[in-house]
Amino acid sequence: MNHLMGFVTLADIGRSLREGFFMFWETLWALILGFTLSGAVQAFVSRESMQRALGTHRPKVVVRASGFGMVSSSCSYAATAMAKSLFAKGADFLSSMVFMFASTNLVVELGIVLAVLMGWQFTLAEFVGGPIMIVLLVLLGGVVLRGPLVDAARRRLAGGGSSGGHGDHDHSAMAGVGPERQAELEHEAWGTKLRSPAAWSDAANYTFADITMLRKELVIGYAVAGFLSVLVPMSWWNTLFVSGHGFWTTLENAMIGPVIAFLSFVCSIGNVPMAAALWHGGISFGGVISFLFADLITFPLVIIYRKYYGWALALRLVGVFYVVMVAAGLMVEGLFSLLGLVPTERPETIAATHFQWNYTTWLNIVFLALFAVLYWLHRHRDRLGGGHGYATDPVCGMRVESAQAPAHATLEGVEHWFCSDRCREHFLAESHRPPAG
Repeated sequence: MNHLMGFVTLADIGRSLREGFFMFWETLWALILGFTLSGAVQAFVSRESMQRALGTHRPKVVVRASGFGMVSSSCSYAATAMAKSLFAKGADFLSSMVFMFASTNLVVELGIVLAVLMGWQFTLAEFVGGPIMIVLLVLLGGVVLRGPLVDAARRRLAGGGSSGGHGDHDHSAMAGVGPERQAELEHEAWGTKLRSPAAWSDAANYTFADITMLRKELVIGYAVAGFLSVLVPMSWWNTLFVSGHGFWTTLENAMIGPVIAFLSFVCSIGNVPMAAALWHGGISFGGVISFLFADLITFPLVIIYRKYYGWALALRLVGVFYVVMVAAGLMVEGLFSLLGLVPTERPETIAATHFQWNYTTWLNIVFLALFAVLYWLHRHRDRLGGGHGYATDPVCGMRVESAQAPAHATLEGVEHWFCSDRCREHFLAESHRPPAG
């Protein structure tokens, strides 16, 4: 690998970025469709029962938590924050974790992108393996994630052990849909909601909140996948992923998959192009599935778990997640092997590195037009009646509730609200004018 990096040229970097861009182009329409559906579901589907119906981890409650997760944001950070909020408000800890698993593994946008970039078998594996993971999580977590550690974590949250801020990815704040407005949306008749420009502007706010939270992961994911597919020779992949040893090959690959996910810092949909690069490089079917499952144990999320629940429970949580993800990857590969569903061919290229007048291009044009409409709804939400009581921080772009904004300033008769004193100070320094209030 050191020998490889010593001979990387500008041409290699250009080819890598080109490869990453065309992976993105291949999945662009699917991303827009997924984020649009996710925004509509988050705006229109009621959440009230989430916080009052997850008090245990009995089978019915686990199914309910899984359903709630499936209609939530696919962003790993948003799912982690929501799971924390559910737990803090009285939900069972394991049911909260089940919600988080379902939110990142059983959502439509992930399935669409997987089918487009890797094939329908991987989408099916994701939706078969997701429930397997949830069952294993409940069984193993019921033994390991309980007792004083969980009680201490709940007290930690009740005592303010997790503070707000950019790192917490406060999804409702970023979407700019206040509690009163959200309750109003959830109780409106579906016909009224679907015909309301204000309701669709709120749905667009959720869509752009998801995109804002995931943009870095998506950029890093596609870029890293491009570099992996271009710069890393097949001989290196063959060294990393052993082959020809039967079950031991499957086990080693499945164990390495989550380790790569932890080190990659990429989560949510951003790990799909990396999974495509790993599959292209020779990892086993179970290995790539365990890698996809492992978007909840990337290094940044481990730090967030520590912040929410303390190191003792966070380390147990990550250990349980790792075992569950490896086991689910192995079980999915075993099941698919029995059914003859494991793909037998690996593509020579992940995506064509040039524009073509094919169905992908036409779909991208159609969905880019849809994206333009969503952006217009998002930008004109105040005029359309969405985002009541919220303002946009002029520095970071975060939506903040005006009545509860941490900082405020008035310049030339115009009021501005900020998510933090730091953003206010930056804004005032840039304006070079003293605030009026």
